[in-house]
Amino acid sequence: MKFFRYILLALLCLPLFLLAQEKYDPVLKGKNDTIRVALTMVDGELIPWATLPEVPIIDNRIFRTPEQQAAYNRLRYNVLKVLPYAMYARSRYAKLQQELGAAKNRKDERMLSKAFEKEIKDMFNREIKNLTITQGGILIKLIDRETGHSSFEILKDMKGGLTAFLYQSVARVFGNNLKKKYDLQEDRDIESIIQQTPYYRYGHM
Repeated sequence: MKFFRYILLALLCLPLFLLAQEKYDPVLKGKNDTIRVALTMVDGELIPWATLPEVPIIDNRIFRTPEQQAAYNRLRYNVLKVLPYAMYARSRYAKLQQELGAAKNRKDERMLSKAFEKEIKDMFNREIKNLTITQGGILIKLIDRETGHSSFEILKDMKGGLTAFLYQSVARVFGNNLKKKYDLQEDRDIESIIQQTPYYRYGHM
């Protein structure tokens, strides 16, 4: 009797076992199991591949003298001081270009340009005017880095060549140059500082 009970139990459990096998079979795929990837043909075979996010690898810098380290620390302080202004200039200038592209006429363009100019002036009177000459020079470079245009070019575009020339003349008196462009090789220390700043990476997204 026990033998037949075992057989009966096995017969009852077998369908459940087969159903479980079918449900959890790793070979079978459901409608949401397919993963689409790019393919590249290599020697007659299709090779799947996927792009991965960039992973910056930065080594710790070794300074030869305490003076070099002190100079680098000063540069880092100055870069981080003006970087938010350059990032703001990037986003605000990009917004202005979008607005000008959607403007219906020259009157609207002038109104948008005046609003941009007022916003920049307000920020200057509130904060930027307290920057040192060195910080101002770094900001000029970073504006070019972020917008793709030198401060002189932006001024010329917004206010005309004469106004840009006058501002350039004043900047030269204080040892700066509004036409200064950002150079990755010349400004590699500044670039290194920026790349190590999480605030910049997250703010750039």
